[in-house]
Amino acid sequence: MLKIFKYLNPKEWAQAGVSLLFIISQVWLDLKLPDYMSEITTLVQTQGSTMSDIWAAGGWMLLCAIGSVICSFIVGFFAAKIGASFSQRLRSMMFNKVESFSMDEINRFSTSSLITRSTNDVTQVQMLVTMSLQLVVKAPIMAVWAIFKISGKGFEWTLATGVAVLVLIALVALVMIFVMPKFRKMQTLTDNLTRVTRENLLGLRVVRAYNAEAYQEKKFESANNELTDTNLFTNRAMAIMMPFMNMIMSGLSLAIYWIGAYLIDAALAPERLMLFSNMVVFSQYAMQVIMAFMMLVMIFIMFPRASVSAKRINEVLDTEPTILDGHLTNGKPGQAGEVVFNHVSFKYPDAAEYVLEDISFAAKKGETVAFIGSTGSGKSTLINLLPRFFDATEGEILLDGVNVKDYTLDALYNKIGYVPQKAVLFKGTISSNVAYGDNGGEEYTADEVKKALSIAQGADFVEKMDGTYEALVAQGGTNVSGGQKQRIAIARALCRKPEVYIFDDSFSALDYKTDRVLRSELKKETSGVTSLIVAQRIGTIMDADQIIVLDEGKIVGKGTHKELLSSCDVYREIAASQLSEEELAS
Repeated sequence: MLKIFKYLNPKEWAQAGVSLLFIISQVWLDLKLPDYMSEITTLVQTQGSTMSDIWAAGGWMLLCAIGSVICSFIVGFFAAKIGASFSQRLRSMMFNKVESFSMDEINRFSTSSLITRSTNDVTQVQMLVTMSLQLVVKAPIMAVWAIFKISGKGFEWTLATGVAVLVLIALVALVMIFVMPKFRKMQTLTDNLTRVTRENLLGLRVVRAYNAEAYQEKKFESANNELTDTNLFTNRAMAIMMPFMNMIMSGLSLAIYWIGAYLIDAALAPERLMLFSNMVVFSQYAMQVIMAFMMLVMIFIMFPRASVSAKRINEVLDTEPTILDGHLTNGKPGQAGEVVFNHVSFKYPDAAEYVLEDISFAAKKGETVAFIGSTGSGKSTLINLLPRFFDATEGEILLDGVNVKDYTLDALYNKIGYVPQKAVLFKGTISSNVAYGDNGGEEYTADEVKKALSIAQGADFVEKMDGTYEALVAQGGTNVSGGQKQRIAIARALCRKPEVYIFDDSFSALDYKTDRVLRSELKKETSGVTSLIVAQRIGTIMDADQIIVLDEGKIVGKGTHKELLSSCDVYREIAASQLSEEELAS
C-alpha cells in the first residue's frame, strides 16, 4: 500500500504538510475543551465565583470549538484536493502505461480487469488518501495527546480506559482476520461482473439472435449474486463493529462515573470537588481516546479493499512493456517502402509450439504482396509483426532496410497505413474518423478526407448521411453497416499516405462489385506504395505481384496466381473451391 504513495508529487506532499499543522491545531483545540469544562465545573461549585468568570471560560470554550471547525474545513479541503489530483494522475499513468502495452500484456490482465483497475480501484485509493489525511494522522496524535493529558488523574479510571481500548483492538483484529480475504476476493468478482456485462453488451445481437437472453441473465445473476453475497458479508461484519464500539464507549462512560462515585463517596469533603472535576475532565478525555481509536477503525474498514486496489494498480504500473522504443526515425536511403522478412518465426509467450516458422519473403517498393491460407494458418499474426503488435521470436523484419525494432514506435507507425480485420470506428464524425491520429504532426485537410473516402468507395453513402462528412458516428460505429465501416477504415489508412499499406482481410464485408472497383482505384492511387494484403477470397488477390500461401504457419507456396495454380496444391484447392472451371482455365 505504501508503495503507491511514491506517485504523490512534491506539491501534494507540501499540502499534506500544511494539513498536518492544521490537524495539530485542531487536536489542541479539541483537547482544550475539557480543560474549560473542568474550569466551569469548578467555578459553578466554588463559592464567590462570578458569572463573568463562567462566561469568560465559556467564551474561550466557544472559540476553541469554532477554531476546531475551521481547522477541520481546511484539512478537509486539502485532503479532497490531494485525493482528487492523486487519483487523476494515477488514472492518467495507467492509461498511458496500458497504451504502451503489447497485445500480450493486455491479454495477460484482460480488458475488463484493466477497466476496473483504472476506475474502481483508483476510486478506492482516492477515498483512502482523502480519509487518511483527516483520520489516520489525526487519530494517533489525539490518542497520544489525550492519554498524556489524563495520565496521573486516577489509576482506576486509566485502567478502565485501557481495558476499553484493548477490547476495541481485539474486536478490530478479529473482524479483519475474517474480512480481509473477502476484500481481496471482491475486486476479482468486480472484474468478473464487468467482463460478463461487457460481453453481453458487445454481443447483444448474437444473444438476441440465438434467444440466449435467459442464459445471459443466469450468467449475470451468478456473477452479480456472488459479488453481492461477498459484499453483504463484509458489510455485515463492518456493521457489527459500530454497535460494539458504541457499547464500549457508553460502557466506558458508565465505568468512569461509577468508579468516580465510589471515589468521591470515600474521599474527604475538601477532596470531593477536585475528584468531581477530574472525573468530568477524565470522561471527556477518555471519549477523545475512544474516538481516536474509532477513527482508526474507520480506516481499517477502508484499508483492506484499498490495499488490494493499490496492489492491482501497482501491478499495472510496474509492468515493463516488452515492445520497447528504438532510436531511429528514418530508414536507409533508396530503400523506402521495402519490406523484408528474414527467417522469421513466432510463438506466443509460454506457448510450446510456433505459430509461424521460418517465414522469408521480400516486398519491393510499389509491389502488392498477398497472403492466403486456411483459417488459423497465421496470416494475420504474420502481418501484425510488422507494426510490432508482437515481436518476432526469431529472425528479423526489415522496413526501409532497417530492423523494425530499431525504429521509434512513433516513426514506425507513421510509415504504415493499417486496416484491421475488424474495422474500428470511434465516437465522433466521419471526418474525425478518417483524419484520425498523427502522421508526423501533419493535419489532414477536408479535401484530403474527401479524396480518401472517394477512393475507398465511401463518398456515395457518406454524402447521403445527415451532415455528410460531419455526420455523427456512434461509439463503435454502430450506426453504419459492416461494409461502410470497412470503407471508412480503408479511407483512414489512405489519408495517411504511408509507405506501406497493411490490409488485414479488410475487404471481406464488401460486395464483389465494390471490392473490384475499390481495388482498381487503390491500384491507381497507391502506385509506388507497398501493399500487404491478407484475404480469404482469391478474387481479391489474383492481381497481386506476389502471393504467399500459408499452411500451419509455414510457407507452402510463393508466386503469382498463374504460377501457384500449377505449383501449389493448397492454393489450387482454395482456387477450386472459389472459382469456376472457366475462371480457372482463363
